Amino acid sequence: MMEQQAYSEPAFRDLQSTFAGELIDRTDDQYAESCALWNGMIKRSPALIARCSSTEDVAKAVRFAREQNLSVSVRGGGHSAAGKALVDDGIVIDLTRMRNVQVDPENRVARAQGGATWADFDASTHQHGLAVTGGLISSTGIGGLTLGGGFGWLMRSYGMSCDNLIGAEVVTASDDIIEVSEVERPELLWGLRGGGGNFGVVTRLDFRLHPVSTVLGGMIVHPIERAGEALRFYRQFNEDAPRALTVYAAMMTDPDGNRVLAFICCYNGDPDEGQKILAPLIEWGPPLAVDLNPVPYPALQSMLDEGFPPGLPVYWRGDFIDTLTDGVIDTLVEKFGEVTSPLSALVVEQFGGACQDFSPDHSAFGHRHADYNIAIISRWDYDSDPDSHVSWARGVHDAIRPHASGVYVNYVGVGESEDRIREAYGPETYDRLARLKSQYDPENVFQSNQNIKPAN
Repeated sequence: MMEQQAYSEPAFRDLQSTFAGELIDRTDDQYAESCALWNGMIKRSPALIARCSSTEDVAKAVRFAREQNLSVSVRGGGHSAAGKALVDDGIVIDLTRMRNVQVDPENRVARAQGGATWADFDASTHQHGLAVTGGLISSTGIGGLTLGGGFGWLMRSYGMSCDNLIGAEVVTASDDIIEVSEVERPELLWGLRGGGGNFGVVTRLDFRLHPVSTVLGGMIVHPIERAGEALRFYRQFNEDAPRALTVYAAMMTDPDGNRVLAFICCYNGDPDEGQKILAPLIEWGPPLAVDLNPVPYPALQSMLDEGFPPGLPVYWRGDFIDTLTDGVIDTLVEKFGEVTSPLSALVVEQFGGACQDFSPDHSAFGHRHADYNIAIISRWDYDSDPDSHVSWARGVHDAIRPHASGVYVNYVGVGESEDRIREAYGPETYDRLARLKSQYDPENVFQSNQNIKPAN
């Protein structure tokens, strides 16, 4: 028996007649490849993938979805920890053809299409000695990262990606194409700065840029046996760290199979000055290895790509913590000792600096008071039993929760409850976002995301 089509053929032919991009269904040879995500744990079967080539294509796809009563997801880079870029039996509005980046170096502004990755973006802005905060893996999409907040190496210098978002083009649930800026629809811009993909398909993002060319970047590696001591020294070192410096601490397995603690560093300034500032961290231990060098900013952005390739199953959890207490350190070290896969990692992400400069009225992003975020990244090979790896991540998360002060919405992972999304914002911000949702998407067309329900 043939599978029942999720939409009418006449409506599909009408869409096909005016759609400039590609329409991919389950019969197409490229269907399986088009459904592949960075998180290989996610397997979903959309009825149709609308690979758009323009904003007008996006509007047509939204209209088709609404008229055919299809559930909708939006795909940019496809890096969502929870796999929200795909939806079963619905339509995927795929922006991966829309990757153009235009840079105005005089005004230090970039206008990028919603399907661009940070590799696309950084290659364009670096030609002019400019950059903005943008993730840690270069294949991450600019849209998903920015709309949820946007951690990255430059955030302590210039704020998160969302803090530098100054405008956007959005296709709403009613398939209108609207402009958003600090003057035009400023409340919607507030919501786009951290409120996720709840308000429409963001087909263009406009960023304020900053002078960045060469940074001092790399790793300082210690044996895992000294992880507790190293993290305590790291906490002390960070008390006086300048905003130009961001250091993550990762417990992981190196390419030779050794468990290690690595300080992953970026100094956004003169490399010689950075060496002086980092000297205490370099000299403590002593470390097993130090690999810190002046590098072009895009090179730092792709430094971790090889270690986090697409396609592996990933189960992700995380929480903000206000301070890196002895209790948190001891818990992390103990739990990493129980890690079930050499591909997994526990990462202490340094926050603070310029991230804490912005008021609640600037953006929907919350939890700016925190000094750190904990990322629990469980990954494994396909031939491995997933249950033990998922259980390990949940166990770490349960142990960290008593110390937590909130959650980063981009780290809300597979199977987490609506309460976690509310926790990402707090009651006042969530209610404000829900009112905004009612204005731009009252029927909750866009719900394959960290969903905010429209206010009644």
